Amino acid sequence: MSGASIAGPALAHWLRRRGAEVTVVERAPELRPGGQAVDARGVAKEVIRRMGLDAVVRAARTETAGGYTVDVDGNVLETFRAEDDGGDGYISEIEILRGDLSRVLYDDTRGGVEYVFGDRIAGLTQDADGVDVTFAGGARRRFDLVVGADGLHSALRAMVFGPHEQFVRHLGLVLAFYSVPNEFGLDRWLIDYQDQGSGRSAGLRPVRDATRAMAMLSFPAPDFAIDYRDVKAQKELLRERMAGLGWLTPRILAHLDDAPDFYLDQVAQVVMDRWSSGRVGLLGDAAFSSSPFSGGGTGLALVGAYLLAGELAAAGWDPAAGFAGYEKRMRPFVEANQEIGRLHVQSRAVAEDAAEPDMEALMAVVDRAINGVDLPDYEGL
Repeated sequence: MSGASIAGPALAHWLRRRGAEVTVVERAPELRPGGQAVDARGVAKEVIRRMGLDAVVRAARTETAGGYTVDVDGNVLETFRAEDDGGDGYISEIEILRGDLSRVLYDDTRGGVEYVFGDRIAGLTQDADGVDVTFAGGARRRFDLVVGADGLHSALRAMVFGPHEQFVRHLGLVLAFYSVPNEFGLDRWLIDYQDQGSGRSAGLRPVRDATRAMAMLSFPAPDFAIDYRDVKAQKELLRERMAGLGWLTPRILAHLDDAPDFYLDQVAQVVMDRWSSGRVGLLGDAAFSSSPFSGGGTGLALVGAYLLAGELAAAGWDPAAGFAGYEKRMRPFVEANQEIGRLHVQSRAVAEDAAEPDMEALMAVVDRAINGVDLPDYEGL
């Protein structure tokens, strides 16, 4: 398996539970700390419970109490609480930094799973019985199945299915986040400022370390051509596009050069007709990114890992049947989450005099995105 963030270790957990031997390769030299706050809602919380990790995940939460949207002067416009909608609202009761959830999943699996850090899959060939993999470090190994869980810019997807441009759909926004000193008096409440005129936004969210906060910035960009690995160019772009935005934005940008965990990328989705080819499959953002604006990417990764391992085991490890069962169960759930992602992005660009959305239809989509997939009982396989 390629990728040791969330989808990869989650799948490793379930594959081991179903009796498989698992190897996870990660190109980074170690787990990446921090990162964006991610959420678990609805069926994703049930997957965490079935993993036996509910207590440890909850212990690592950001413990965000809720969120405010504010105007340029800091006046509160709307309030959202973590307990809204049974903990599945705009601010989820299970909100955790991506790096913290990755660490929980890694600690849970490292005793029974082989992890290879600082390496990557450089090439592969498959036949009816297995997949021959060449690693960038020079090793050559053979596996029964290979799964790409290596994110939006998946190298394995490009290697097997085609170039990124074929599958990645840019939604017209760019998102950046990084940690800053908590000089803003943040106390368990997220604050979000949106400038309707320019479509830009700036926000701050609490983290477990009360001396720090996570800054979040976004701006519209019809095109996105900057290399996602060119940090210097990304910071220059962010300064340029956020210039003149009011509220606390200048103070947030003042910490840009000192950020140890800066991230910037396009807000995008991955849309594919199929998530497997022979004995190679895809999971998480590599297969079906719903974008950070869906609030459901982590749920898709966790639920997808549960279903993929279960369907493969139920099919006696036949890849064609296992991958087909996984896709049949997952695709409607994915499509609902991707629709939420698109609607959220569109709402940020809506004019003030636009017609009100059909709330009944919207809430039906939201419910499908949170709970719209069955979780079979695969125990004993």
